[in-house]
Parts: sequence; C-alpha cells; structure tokens
Amino acid sequence: MPEDRGFEKVGDLFSSKKSTKPPAYPWQDFALRIIKELSIPAFKRNSVFKICKENPKSFIETCLNDTKELCQTGQKWKYFFKLAGKK
Repeated sequence: MPEDRGFEKVGDLFSSKKSTKPPAYPWQDFALRIIKELSIPAFKRNSVFKICKENPKSFIETCLNDTKELCQTGQKWKYFFKLAGKK
C-alpha cells in the first residue's frame, strides 16, 4: 500500500513527472532500434541517425540483417558501418 505523505504542492507533482518525447520521424525510431540491437557506442550514434535519414529503409534493413547474419564475433557496429558505406 502506498505511503500517505499528506498534501503535496502542485508544483512538486508536475516537476516529478518525467516525460519522454516520441521520435518526430520514423527513421529516428528505426535508428534508435539499430543503436540498441548493435550496441553502438555513444560517439557513433549521430552517424546512425545520418545513415537512416539519408538512405531508404530497405537498404538499411538489408545492412542490419547482413550484419546480424555475417558478423558473429567482434564489434557488429563496425561491420554495419562498413556495409552502409559501400552504397
């Protein structure tokens, strides 16, 4: 059962609420999925967003699927960038 803290200030209720904005474009959501699946480091995140923005989704999906299939060991994100750069 939740603890009864009495009355709270209205400002405290709004300040404690955390909101996450959804991605504005579908390619941003797709880029976030790629970042998560391939464990891409923080310094390469912007590159993934750029690749997803400038290339068709089918091409990116092909690169992602090839990376998962062909790169069993090592750093998958490097292989993904190698495939995406060959266009």
